[in-house]
Amino acid sequence: MLIEFCIIGLSFLHLVLIVEIYALFDMEGNKVPPELVVKVGKAFEEVLKEADKVREEHSVDISIQAAFSIVFERRPDLRMEGWFAADAETISLKCWDKEVLLPGGHGLMVRGYLPVINTLAKDLDIRLNHGVAKVSRSHDGVQVTVENGSTFMADAAVIAVPLGVLKAERIKFEPKLPDWKEAAISDLGVGVENKIVLHFEKVFWPNVEFLGVVAETSYGCSYFLNLHKATGHRVLVYMPAGKLARDIEKMSDEAAANFAFTQLKKILPGASAPIHHLVSRWGTDVNSLGAYSYDKVGKHHDLYERLRIPVDNLFFAGEATSVSYPGSVHGAYATGLQAAEDCRMRVLERYGELDLFQPAMGEDTVSVPLLISRM
Repeated sequence: MLIEFCIIGLSFLHLVLIVEIYALFDMEGNKVPPELVVKVGKAFEEVLKEADKVREEHSVDISIQAAFSIVFERRPDLRMEGWFAADAETISLKCWDKEVLLPGGHGLMVRGYLPVINTLAKDLDIRLNHGVAKVSRSHDGVQVTVENGSTFMADAAVIAVPLGVLKAERIKFEPKLPDWKEAAISDLGVGVENKIVLHFEKVFWPNVEFLGVVAETSYGCSYFLNLHKATGHRVLVYMPAGKLARDIEKMSDEAAANFAFTQLKKILPGASAPIHHLVSRWGTDVNSLGAYSYDKVGKHHDLYERLRIPVDNLFFAGEATSVSYPGSVHGAYATGLQAAEDCRMRVLERYGELDLFQPAMGEDTVSVPLLISRM
């Protein structure tokens, strides 16, 4: 039996499928037998091993898709596809698996990240709806100009905007950033993975973490996250990526929700229509212009470090500046802490007063009450 299995997301490429958390269906709505699910998981691990051999054989970088094609020519019994919110032909074989996986498995923030954000934002002067238009740096400090013409002066600044926004040059830097910095911005890839949230009146799906569809093409593959298992809410989240996500962004919210529901009906013909829906548009949202970074074919993994390196009194942070944890919340958070500390030291060097600049999170900070579901 020939199966093409689409897996979305960096960490999923290291995942051995477990029957208890995944329910797979074919295009006719038939549930894939548990023993075949296990077989697919083992086969996927075999594909990755064979792809690693191809990497060792090639001195010049090629795409994941090209490597998989070589694997499938050698091993016609294997057939799969994977992507990182991008498409397989754009992802570097040399660098695709450089992410460091944290222990403990994956979890779901049941209440979202708002409790974390609110705690970190306590006692800080945060200005919402102030889109930055220009950042001017000089020996005396940094001047930030926002879209309404207002300006803010500081000794230093942390630039933590998404990679897609930097790529689109929505923020003008004066003087312009060094060539090596602009090259890092240009050469890093940025993918798109969206969420189409479907809220139902009743639960009609199996009590597993994920519902997946095996199909012959990327467009035929589907992936639904079951929020009911973790939160009790009657919600499934469809998560398209790559070209499919970009094409769906051309649709209206209603059409996008209908597309997701059509995919669901293929595997669960008795599904009832959703009563509400929400649709993200990370690829076209002017404040993101993409989901997260990835390694493009022929480019070096040290681009993340180059993007992180400060330029005078500008310090850079975000998932695209994390060498070990790109494309992740913890990567963004860790680089934010590092940039803040670097910024702090810059100010201390200038003024020489240790009490002048205190971290926002001190020893007296109350811990954040989090509810994390292990599904």
